Amino acid sequence: MKRSFKYRLYPNKDQTAQLEFVLDCCRWLYNCALEHKKIAWRSYNIRIGCYDQIKELPEIKEAFSEYNQVHSQVLQDVLRRLDKSFQKFFKERTGYPRFKSRDRYRSIIYPQSGFQILDNGRLKLSKIGTIRMFYHQPVQGEIKTLSIKKDLVGDWFATFVTELPDVLKKEPETAVGIDVGIEKLATISTGEIINHPHFLKKSKLNLKKLQRRLSKRKKGSNRWKDAKLKVAKVHRKIERQRDDFLHKVSNDLVRKADLIAFEDLRINNMVKNHHLANSIMDSSWGKLVQYTIFKAENAGKFVELVNPRGTSQSCSRCGTSVKKSLSVRVHRCQNCGLTIDRDVNAALNILKRVRRGTPKPVQTPGEIGSLQKLEIVSASPIVEPGSP
Repeated sequence: MKRSFKYRLYPNKDQTAQLEFVLDCCRWLYNCALEHKKIAWRSYNIRIGCYDQIKELPEIKEAFSEYNQVHSQVLQDVLRRLDKSFQKFFKERTGYPRFKSRDRYRSIIYPQSGFQILDNGRLKLSKIGTIRMFYHQPVQGEIKTLSIKKDLVGDWFATFVTELPDVLKKEPETAVGIDVGIEKLATISTGEIINHPHFLKKSKLNLKKLQRRLSKRKKGSNRWKDAKLKVAKVHRKIERQRDDFLHKVSNDLVRKADLIAFEDLRINNMVKNHHLANSIMDSSWGKLVQYTIFKAENAGKFVELVNPRGTSQSCSRCGTSVKKSLSVRVHRCQNCGLTIDRDVNAALNILKRVRRGTPKPVQTPGEIGSLQKLEIVSASPIVEPGSP
């Protein structure tokens, strides 16, 4: 089981300049290696592999002495990163690897060595020096990689990826289904609703004002840099608010049941709809699933992704297909007479498609506890035929 630990770094002026220098060297190597691959394929129909380029690193260091100031494994990881981009392009049909500007290349990876956490909590980096680090919790497990990253605001962070023994898992006894949405972030099969906080929407007016101011500045000037920094700070605040909220939601979902079922959505295809793209990205369904999987693994529980086809259109009681548009928010089945909130019906269908064993569904909201802080309310109850 892999885990990550993130810490804030406080490099001094000389260390910041050295980190920027290493970033520029890595970025130039990435762009040159990409150009090398493109020319070899277009001109000679030759595919150059990752290890072919790694073998050329000693010659590059002889020709360009500045690369001797960068740890060797950092340079090797740059070429491996480029090779992974090509693998994704050929296998998953993602975008073709592109040249990186300074804003798009902001991390340095130490895959095995070249770093050390000292007893006083500081981080020692090869050929850079000892950097002050806010070591707020000890790193657990065997350290596999270290990533040094600079965010858009200009702050530096260190992320350690470690490997821990897997938590012993048992067969799940209880299960819930989760239907994600735009207006409501998530609807649980128990009838509870997690309201959407809309962090981006709440900051939109301020963001528009700052972006308008940025567009009026001369690119590259000091006033343009100041305006750009203010926009980046707003985006970082939105991201941190969203991450904090999703961590709390995923934590409470894992406490609720032994198995949590989500729809296996193709989010990259869904954001191609330009009318809904902003709302979908603000919802961060992928992060919610990712965080829930991570926390479930730590707790010895399960997350299952089920086929999303027809979850909103099928009746959760009798299975009859009930066609309805997105504007219709209530599911009414003419066959069995079930009337229920559309999203609760979808969550129940998601729960029915669970393949792992026969866990008992969580039937009632029960003790909400800390979920009340996350603006969770109850959905409209099921109305049986003949009830007043």
